[in-house]
Amino acid sequence: MTKLMPSWLQSANDPACPFPLNNLPYGVFSVGDGALHCGVAIGDRILDATGLEAAGVLRADPDADVLDAPYWNDFMELGPEAWARYRDGLQKLLAERADEVAQDACLKYSVPLAEATLHMPFRVSEYTDFYAGKHHAVNVGTMFRGAENALPPNWLHIPIGYNGRASSVVVSGTDIRRPWGQLKGPNDEAPRWAPCARFDIELEMGAIVGQASNGPISVDQADANIFGYVLLNDWSARDIQAWEYQPLGPFQAKATATSVSPWIVTTAALAPFRCDTPAREKELLPHLKDTGPMLYDIDLSVTLQPEGGEAHEISATNYKEMYYSSAQQLAHHTTSGCPMRVGDLLGSGTISGPEKENRGSLLELSWGGKEPLEVAPGIVRSFIEDGDTLALHGAAHGEGYMIGFGTCTGTVVPALEDLD
Repeated sequence: MTKLMPSWLQSANDPACPFPLNNLPYGVFSVGDGALHCGVAIGDRILDATGLEAAGVLRADPDADVLDAPYWNDFMELGPEAWARYRDGLQKLLAERADEVAQDACLKYSVPLAEATLHMPFRVSEYTDFYAGKHHAVNVGTMFRGAENALPPNWLHIPIGYNGRASSVVVSGTDIRRPWGQLKGPNDEAPRWAPCARFDIELEMGAIVGQASNGPISVDQADANIFGYVLLNDWSARDIQAWEYQPLGPFQAKATATSVSPWIVTTAALAPFRCDTPAREKELLPHLKDTGPMLYDIDLSVTLQPEGGEAHEISATNYKEMYYSSAQQLAHHTTSGCPMRVGDLLGSGTISGPEKENRGSLLELSWGGKEPLEVAPGIVRSFIEDGDTLALHGAAHGEGYMIGFGTCTGTVVPALEDLD
């Protein structure tokens, strides 16, 4: 396991700091009423990548400005070799033995993290969400179809997904409005029009496509095309979903919002934490076969904070529980000839583990509402109530350091007044 890479910025050397020199995640920030700039998190500061480029201190492209827009898409388009060169340049500026000129430039073109407002780190081209966590799929299938029919016949052969709404992807900290929809309970003769009563989260990782493709690509090429990862919360209206999902799957139940964490953690930063996917129950077809470790050992958790109360952990799991990697999801996505664009976002699917405390959604934690969850003394939840703040947390742990993502939070606010 790799060790901490020491920096002259002492806050980056704290083992509890999510942003050491080993990490260097990419985001977009502003200070006060200032313009949005591309930034890099290091210790307790944000390095102003836009400012460094304009000053000629560190450029990703010697011939053009690619960090003058409030997103990292133009940088992603440069490709993996440019990504590696730029990361190397950042590490030289911030390394423990960097000279005074480099240190002075970094201090001049940086701001305290605590003073910054964080924004969407990339422009989402399109969004696809998958259903690729086996524990989650078995739990949900058991609830609705019984244990003997929990997994659909295709589940062990392909990563199942659906096309979501790029327009509703929001950055951490954005309030989430409870949606309206058609609801129909088991004893209702007809659907009714009402605010969602079974609003939920899904603990996921999001993979960001950094290179375009116009036809089928291999799993290895797909892996190389992934720029980095974010935490992702697929907000889900379970009662709307139950009425609408047959025969074409999720629609309005998943269109309210998808929250992502504000920092893109690159595949380079996560490389030391690669691990294998679980053992296969069915042999995959050649275009999906594992070619090496393509998952990551990333500890994940969920906290729920009632309005006016304290946050309490309600779930803890790990990204390595996924059955299909993001590379396999991306490779499969391209098999029809579907073009993929820079900035496409792929949701992993809910990441649950084998035990109850590892379940990545309230649907599972409360077993469809039949087993309400005590989130704190005297506070019980089956699904999310107005005023609740849900937060996803994630970090990979090395020797004396951690690779953090920043939190992915959202507070649920009441539904609008009757829309009629």
